[in-house]
Amino acid sequence: MEARGADALLQRPWLPVSIGGCRLLAKSCFGEAAYRLLLTDGSCVWEERMDSAAIQRRAQELNRRLRAKVEAFFSHLCEVAQPCLTGSDGQADGETQISLTRQEDGNIAIKLKSELVGLPFYWEFHCTPAPVTVACAQLVRPLLAMSHLLQWQVEQLGSLLGRKDAEIQDYRENGAVLSRERLQTDVFVEKTYREDFMTKALPLLPADRSGPLGLDADLRRLYAVVVAHDNARKRSSDQRPAEEEEEADAAASSGGADPGAGGPGDAAAAAKMANRPAEQQVGPTEEKPRPVSRTAERASSKPKKKKVGLFR
Repeated sequence: MEARGADALLQRPWLPVSIGGCRLLAKSCFGEAAYRLLLTDGSCVWEERMDSAAIQRRAQELNRRLRAKVEAFFSHLCEVAQPCLTGSDGQADGETQISLTRQEDGNIAIKLKSELVGLPFYWEFHCTPAPVTVACAQLVRPLLAMSHLLQWQVEQLGSLLGRKDAEIQDYRENGAVLSRERLQTDVFVEKTYREDFMTKALPLLPADRSGPLGLDADLRRLYAVVVAHDNARKRSSDQRPAEEEEEADAAASSGGADPGAGGPGDAAAAAKMANRPAEQQVGPTEEKPRPVSRTAERASSKPKKKKVGLFR
């Protein structure tokens, strides 16, 4: 169940949110009676995982008069919390209040106040710094994979522009003339383009972290594609050892000895009998004793079980 929850959260996109005047990236996964939440401000990643029992305890601590089970109020919690964690203005409706507090121990608390069946309903998300493995799996590795794909895309586009310039030059050499001068472009030189782009783009980056956080729609789709591909590859690699083990077990069972045939011990005994001297072998007039197999010897050496009960 935990692995499924982690996969479900991994497939969720990082969405920019503003809670209490603080801009963050958030991703959340709400189940039937459980949830998992991730938040980051670019310098730290916080998380919270809550199952049904933990939600029940916290709900009763914050709402003394609440005696309902989790299933009775969890849908209301989802309705008021999800809009705040998916990029809205921080309020699910006019009656919902939300605030964020940074604590001295590095944790953050998000407090929600809403109304449930005419009574105030309080909830708090207690997010603690996430382990490095979680931050890498949910943020760093997907972003690195996206960066690699985008760089590959830029290289392919540069190669395409080079071929387009060669095609245009061939048209000109064969007498083609551009009908509108404003459509004329310079020959694409990748090194010159990169240097010019860096010179113009770097000054536009904000000096602090006040710039916009998040990914646009195209980058969110790319994030989803990268994550889905990584999950499929992991499932394939996890299934391969199990399939190999099943094939090995099947080969071992099919390659076993036939129950009706003599085993390796019987073959060795037969070979010893064949190599004995003539005087030790049974004479021609005597009846040769039948060889007793190891299985029969073991069966005869075991004491017979007495029948108990009604049958003796």
